[in-house]
Amino acid sequence: MSDHKQRDVQVGEIAESTLVLRSRTWTRLRFEVEYARQRGTTANSYLIQAPQVALIDPPGESFTDIFLEELQQHQYYQRISYIILSHVNPNRIATLKQLLMLAPYATVICSKPAANVLRSAFADQPLDSRTLQDEEALDFGIEYGADRSFKLRVVRDEDVLDLGNGHALQFRFVPTPRHPDELCTYDPATGILYTDKLFGAHLCGDDLFDAHWRTLSDDRRYYFDCLHAAQAPQVEAALDKLTPLSAKLYAPGHGPLVRHSLSRLTLDYRDWCQQQQNRELTVALLYTSAYGNTGTLAQAIAQGITQSGVAVNTINCEFAEPAAITRAIEECDGFIIGSPTLGGHAPVQIQTALGIVLSSATKTKLAGVFGSYGWSGEAVDLLETKLQDAGFRFGFEPIRVKFKPTEEQLQQCEAAGAEFAQILKKSKKVWSPRQQVADAQSDRTAQAVGRITGSLCVITTRQADRHQGILTSWVSQATFNPPGITIAISKDQANALADEGSPFVLNILKEGRNVRRHFMKTIAPGEDRFAEMLTHPATNGCLVLDEALAYLECTVQNRMECNDHWLIYATVDNGKVLEAVGVTAVQHRKSATYY
Repeated sequence: MSDHKQRDVQVGEIAESTLVLRSRTWTRLRFEVEYARQRGTTANSYLIQAPQVALIDPPGESFTDIFLEELQQHQYYQRISYIILSHVNPNRIATLKQLLMLAPYATVICSKPAANVLRSAFADQPLDSRTLQDEEALDFGIEYGADRSFKLRVVRDEDVLDLGNGHALQFRFVPTPRHPDELCTYDPATGILYTDKLFGAHLCGDDLFDAHWRTLSDDRRYYFDCLHAAQAPQVEAALDKLTPLSAKLYAPGHGPLVRHSLSRLTLDYRDWCQQQQNRELTVALLYTSAYGNTGTLAQAIAQGITQSGVAVNTINCEFAEPAAITRAIEECDGFIIGSPTLGGHAPVQIQTALGIVLSSATKTKLAGVFGSYGWSGEAVDLLETKLQDAGFRFGFEPIRVKFKPTEEQLQQCEAAGAEFAQILKKSKKVWSPRQQVADAQSDRTAQAVGRITGSLCVITTRQADRHQGILTSWVSQATFNPPGITIAISKDQANALADEGSPFVLNILKEGRNVRRHFMKTIAPGEDRFAEMLTHPATNGCLVLDEALAYLECTVQNRMECNDHWLIYATVDNGKVLEAVGVTAVQHRKSATYY
C-alpha cells in the first residue's frame, strides 16, 4: 500500500471455506491502554463459510466503517448466521450494533460473563454478575432501541456449534483477569484454533502468516509482557486447556496467523509464564470490576509492577475460590486490593477477600488499595481503614478514580505499581515488631525527605556507538556563570559519567507523556533502549529525545563520592526548549528510601 497512513481491510483465504478479514493500520492505534510500541496493528476477523456462516470477532470501532464496507462489497453479511465474540468490550460493541443492522437475524454467541456485558450495553439493564443465572435458558433475546432485538446464545466450556460440512466448532472458556469472558474457538474441519488475545502481536504488514517468524520474536514478547505477564498463571491454565485440541494453525486477534512457528510460540508462552512466576518477589493483586473501570486500573498497576521486575498474581475475585485467594495471600510478598463501590459498599467478593487478608496475611506484607466509583467511593475507604487499623504498611497512597480512568490516571497507576515494587525490594527482610518500633523514627525522617521534589529528566550518554539512558529526578541548578547543574546518581549507574570532560544530554521531560514509563522498564542485555523512540543527536553526539520539553548539552567538571551516590557537577554548553507551551514533569515520592 503506497500510503501507510491509510487504513484498509486485507482479505485472504486461510483454509477451505475460511477467510480472514484483517482490518489494518500502519499508524499508532491504542488497542491496549499501556501498549506503546507504535508499529501499527491488525484487527483480525474470521469468516467460516459452511452451510451456516459464522463471523468470528468483528473489530473495534476504529475499523467499523471500512470493515462493514468490505462485508457489503462482497455481500458476506447476507448469509451470516452466527457472530461469535471471543470477548466483549465497548469498542467491539460499537461495531456489533451496526453489524446487526446488516445481519439482523444472526445469533450472537458468547460466554456467560460476556452476555451480562451485552445485556447491560444494549438493554440498559444494570450489570450484575448474577444477572444470568445457570438455570436460565441459554438462548434468549435482547431488545434494544425502539424496535430492535437480537438473539443471544450463551455457550459453556466444551459446547459445540455445528455449522455443517464438518465445521463443528468447539468452545473453550479460558478466563483471565484482563478478559474474564474469554472464549477460544476450535474448528476440527480445518484444524484452526481462534485464539483472540493469545499468540498475537501488534504490528502491521502484508504477510498473512508467520513465514518470517524469527523477525517477530521481539514484537511477540513485547505483546506478552504488556498483555499477559501480570496474569501468567491464568495464561498457563489456558494453554493446558487448549493443548489437547492439537491445532494446526493459531488465528489470533492481532498480527500474523501462526502456522510456521506454532510449537515454538507455544513453548515460548510457557517459558515466559514460568519466568514471571519464578521471580523472587510476588504481589497478589485482588480485585473485582463492575463496569470494567477497576479492572483497567488493576492492569495498569500490574504493568508497573511487572516492568519493575516483580511478579504479579492477578486474581479477579468474582471468579476465584476462597482457597485460591488464601493461597495467593500466603505465598505473596505484598498484596493490593481493588474494588468498585456499589450502593455505598464493596462487592461481596471483595469483602470476602478482605476477610481472608485480615485473617491470614502477616503484618510484614506490603499493602495497597485502589478503586473506581460513580458517586461516592466508600469501598476504597473501607479497605484503607481496615488494613490501616490492622497495622499494614502501604506501598502507595490509595487510588480513587471517578468513572472511566483517563490516560493520565492510568499513568499514575502504573507509577504506583512501580513504586510498590521498589518499596518491596527495599524492604526484603523479615520485620519483627521490635524492628518496626526501632525503624519508626527513620521511616518518618525518610517520609519527610521524600517530600523534596525534582524535575523528571533522562540523562543520555554515549560510549563508542552505544547510547545509554538514565531516568532521574535528582537534578538542581548549581551556578549562574557559567550555567551549571548538579546531579546525584547511584553508583551502579555512575560509570556513564565517570570522567571529567564526559559529555551528556539532560532531557527535561514534559508532564503527561509516556517517556518516563519507557525508561522504567527493564530491558534485556544488549537491547537498544532507544529503538522505538524518536531521537536526534545533539552536537556532543548524545541523543536528544524528541518528546522532551527541553534539553541541555552538558560536560562533567567534577565528581564527589557521597555514600551510595556520586554528586556530579556539570556545565551547560548548549540548550533548547523544544516546546514553548508545556509543564515540566515532576517526581513526587512518599519516602527518601527509593526513587
